Amino acid sequence: MTKTSEKIKEKVVKKRAERKEKIAAVKRDVKRAVQKKIGNPNTVTSNRLKLLITIVGRSKAEYYVDLLQSFEINMQMVAMAHGTADANMLGLLGLGDNEKAVIFSVIQENKISDAMLALDEKFKTIKDGKGVACTVPLTSVIGTLIYGFLSNNRKAVKEK
Repeated sequence: MTKTSEKIKEKVVKKRAERKEKIAAVKRDVKRAVQKKIGNPNTVTSNRLKLLITIVGRSKAEYYVDLLQSFEINMQMVAMAHGTADANMLGLLGLGDNEKAVIFSVIQENKISDAMLALDEKFKTIKDGKGVACTVPLTSVIGTLIYGFLSNNRKAVKEK
C-alpha cells in the first residue's frame, strides 16, 4: 500500500473511533439524566403504556434504537420500509434516499416527554438523522407479568 492510502485508512479508523466515543458519551449522559429522574428503579409504577412509532433512515436505525433503550424501553421492533416518493420527487426535495426503518417501542407514559425531546434534538443535530416520531395509546394489556415486562417494572416481573 502507498503512504497516502495508509494515511487515509488511519484517518477513517480514527474518525470511526471518535464517532463511537461521541455516541457512548451521549448514551451515558442520557442514562444519567434518566437515573436522576426515576430515582429508585425498583418502585412499583402504575403508568399507562404507549406505543412510540419512530421513522428514520435505515442507516441511523440502530443508533435510535440504542437511544430509545436508555428510556427503559424493554420491547422494540424494527421494520424495514421504503418511502413512497419517486426518484424525481426525491431530487426536487433534496433527499437522497427513501429507505427507512420504522421503530415500534413500548414506553411508559411518564417517559414520553423526555424521549420525544431527545429524539427532537437528535433529529436536528445528527447528519442524515432526520425522522418523525409519534405515540399511540395502548388501551389494555393482558396480564400483570406482561405489563410489568413492558413497563420495565421489576417488582411485577417474577424472577427465578
